[in-house]
Formats: sequence, C-alpha cells, structure tokens
Amino acid sequence: MNPDRHLSSHYDYFLDLVRGDDDGADSHRQFYDEYNAVLDMPAEYYLDTIKTVFQDFALVNGTWNVKGQLVRPQDIQGTALLTVEGELDDISGAGQTRAAHALCSGIAPEHQYHYDAVGAGHYGIFSGRRWREKVYPEVRDFIAKYDHGEAAAEAEAQATVSKARKGRAKT
Repeated sequence: MNPDRHLSSHYDYFLDLVRGDDDGADSHRQFYDEYNAVLDMPAEYYLDTIKTVFQDFALVNGTWNVKGQLVRPQDIQGTALLTVEGELDDISGAGQTRAAHALCSGIAPEHQYHYDAVGAGHYGIFSGRRWREKVYPEVRDFIAKYDHGEAAAEAEAQATVSKARKGRAKT
C-alpha cells in the first residue's frame, strides 16, 4: 500500500473513532495488526532473497546458483504455472510475475495461466477481501484443474478401501 493510501486509511480510522463507529475502527485495527506483523523468517534469509531476486536479477539473468547448481526455469516440465499480479500493486511492477511464463519455457503454453487481480494492491493479492473474493477462487480452480496426481491417488485409495470393505462383508 502506498503512503497516500496509508494516510487516507489512518484518517478514516480517526473519523471512525470520533464517530463511535466501533466496527469500522475494529476493521482498521484488524487489517493493520496483520499488515504490520513481523515476518516469520530470519532477516539474513529475507535480505539475501531481496539481493538475489530484486537487486542482482540472478534468476532472470541465469546466474542464480543454489548449492552449486544453476537454477534453470526453462528446465521445468510436467507441471502447470499460475502467476498473479495486482492491478494496483505498488511493489511488484506490472508484468513482473507474468515474465515467469517466458522464463519457464519448458511448461506447455496450455498449462500456463496469468491472472490480473483488478482493484488489488500487493498486499491484497495475498490477504484480505480481494484475496478471498478474487485471487483465491482463481488459485483454487487452477489447482483443481491441474492436480491430477493427487486426485488419482485419492480415487485409488478410495477404491482400495471400498474393495477391502466388500471383502470383509463377504466373510
């Protein structure tokens, strides 16, 4: 969220308090309690990720090594790819996640999907109302469409259980 939006949000919070709008004030507090939560990861890991991905552009430039192995997105195969961007994202630039489709050239084009979350900022694509109403349904449906392995394993397990129950019923 950009500074102007934060300022407006805090001013609205102040007005809610003055008016005695407890629901509005509680909603504001709940949002900022989550928004301001400390990251649950070591600072070194976070800073290394920022340097590797956003300052050195190691993934895009093909220079990212993990444990001595070059990370090669073009070698990814046999899966599907979903990328999501928020229309109002002020942290990740437009097209930044969509670029993964070109990098992951080993994934069949018919298994690649990009979703633009209209009205969502960076935070909104991960949490809150826009996540629940816009992004989550896309993610859920995408997973359901391409999660053949787990669905097949579940169906096989159910068939095995049914067969075992029928076998016990005959004895």
